[in-house]
Amino acid sequence: MTDEKKPTEAQLPALKGREAPSMKLQPEGKALQVTVKGDYSRIRDGAGNTHVADVLLHHLACLGSQGKRFDDDASNFALGFVDSMQPRDAAETLLLAQMAATHQAVMMFARRLNHVEHLAQQDSAERAYNKLVRSYAAQMETLKRYRSKGQQVVRVERVTVESGGQAVVGNVQHGGRGSDES
Repeated sequence: MTDEKKPTEAQLPALKGREAPSMKLQPEGKALQVTVKGDYSRIRDGAGNTHVADVLLHHLACLGSQGKRFDDDASNFALGFVDSMQPRDAAETLLLAQMAATHQAVMMFARRLNHVEHLAQQDSAERAYNKLVRSYAAQMETLKRYRSKGQQVVRVERVTVESGGQAVVGNVQHGGRGSDES
C-alpha cells in the first residue's frame, strides 16, 4: 500500500486460533530471501506435495506489483487468497494462485484506466482490463465446475398442467434402458 495506512492486527478479525500464513521478502543481490511464518497447512495439504507447495510460494513471492519487482503486500495478498479459499488438491491450489495473480493485474489495469492521459493509453488499458476480467470470470467458473465435480442441478421454476393432464412431483429417476424381463 502506498499512501494508505495498513490496518493493525487488533483491527483485523481473528482467524479462529490460527496464524495466517505470511512471507517477508528481502532481496539479497541476485537472490531473494523469503522468510515465512504462520499456518501453511491449508496450502501444503492442498498442494499435496512439498515440491509443489515450495515452488508455489516462490511464484507468489515473485509476483511483485507496479514499479516493484518484489512486494510483500502483493505476495501476502495472493498467499492469503489461496489460503482462505481452502484448496482441496494441487489443481485447485494452482488455479487459486493464478486467480490471485489475475485479480492483482485486473486491479492494476483498473487503476491505469482511471488515470489515463491519452486515448492510446485508455485503449490499451481498457483492452487489457477487459481480457483480464473475462479471464478471472472463466477461472471462477472453472473452479466452480471443478469443485462440483461436473454435477449439474436442474431446477424447474414453474410447471403448468392443463385440464386432463397428469404431473409427477418429486424425485424422479430414470433407469435408462428398460428391463429385459417379459
